[in-house]
Amino acid sequence: MKRTIRVDALGRVEGEGCFRVNIDDQGVGKVEFGIYEPPRFFEAFLRGRFFSEAPDLTSRICGICPVAHQLTSTLAMENALGLEVGGGWRDLRRLIYCGEWIESHALHIFMLHAPDFLDYPDALAMARDHPKVVETGLKIKKLGNRIMSLVGGREIHPINLKVGGFYGLPKQAEMDDLSPELAWAVDACQEALDWLGSLPFPDYERDYLLVTLRAGDEYPIDQGQRIVSSNGLDIPVAQFEDHFQEQQLAYSTALHATLKGQGQYLLGPMARFNLNFGFLTGLAQETARKIGLEPSCRNPFKSILMRGVELLYACEEAQRLVQAYQPPDKAALEIKPGPGQGSACTEAPRGLLHHSYVLDESANIQKANIVTPTSQNQGAIEQDLHDVVAQNMELGEKELTKLCETTVRNYDPCISCSTH
Repeated sequence: MKRTIRVDALGRVEGEGCFRVNIDDQGVGKVEFGIYEPPRFFEAFLRGRFFSEAPDLTSRICGICPVAHQLTSTLAMENALGLEVGGGWRDLRRLIYCGEWIESHALHIFMLHAPDFLDYPDALAMARDHPKVVETGLKIKKLGNRIMSLVGGREIHPINLKVGGFYGLPKQAEMDDLSPELAWAVDACQEALDWLGSLPFPDYERDYLLVTLRAGDEYPIDQGQRIVSSNGLDIPVAQFEDHFQEQQLAYSTALHATLKGQGQYLLGPMARFNLNFGFLTGLAQETARKIGLEPSCRNPFKSILMRGVELLYACEEAQRLVQAYQPPDKAALEIKPGPGQGSACTEAPRGLLHHSYVLDESANIQKANIVTPTSQNQGAIEQDLHDVVAQNMELGEKELTKLCETTVRNYDPCISCSTH
């Protein structure tokens, strides 16, 4: 008997998407995770722009993860110009990226994803029975926004980052004021993880090809030297375009990415958590194990727990950076514009983000390439939809549709990013 599980407008995700899963007498047939939000052609209108314009322009790709694009673009430009920015500037960049992780992860965990596991239609309904949980989530998110505003100049689409450093530096007193709030957030995240660990999760696992950055002895956030995978890939960041490729599919306005010769792969908290577990703080590792989460977990529905552990880590890391803050002697390094070619990768909240640029003699952009996490995760989302439906065929259409929606939300897809 033929039937189709479909949702034409996904809720509780950023952007406009849908999915269709066809079922017939042979089992699950064609699966499509469709993205129909119009593409915005950022790579095209960056051409001809001066190199210094790219960070501010690319930050407009997304209102939830603008820092990811702004900093990745900045690092790629610095790579193209042979400029290395470290010390206090790098610490401030990691801090504002922690702020973005905090606001994005808190939004997803408490507002978008947790209602799925308790059968609420949205966070407002969940708040009636779990007011403290929702209030805590909103307070943590607000703290992340405050960090972005302090370091970046404003909460949405920050304006303070630039190639070579910053336009201005936060004052010491302003940074000191963050410390008590971050201490509260560390405790609040641990309590929230105790609650999240008690949620009922579907029994589903898959042997994913996980891909993430490796950043020396740090948990990867704002930079990384190499790209690694669960099956042995270990390459310099500069070789991203040699190993990963994108293609257009008729039903998606976002390009689908694959790892050459290996197919679809998975980015984001599950990949980072499993492949970089040893670089989390002792408290984050201990808290993960306390709720039964080990770096061998391949259940995508438990990605909410991994985001929670990363949320805890980001609060700890932000607190460390705030307490160690000493303003650099100047806001930015001197820059000599010229020709070059450069690339960079960072770990956006949803996974590895790649930017690359080619500059001409006048340091104008001749070519730009941006590969976002959600575009790379499309194949993994479709495979999960296929397998989840195949394993739950006995469910009625309503229940199976809800399960499929939760399956997509496991990835916290940022559709606007994917259609940049």
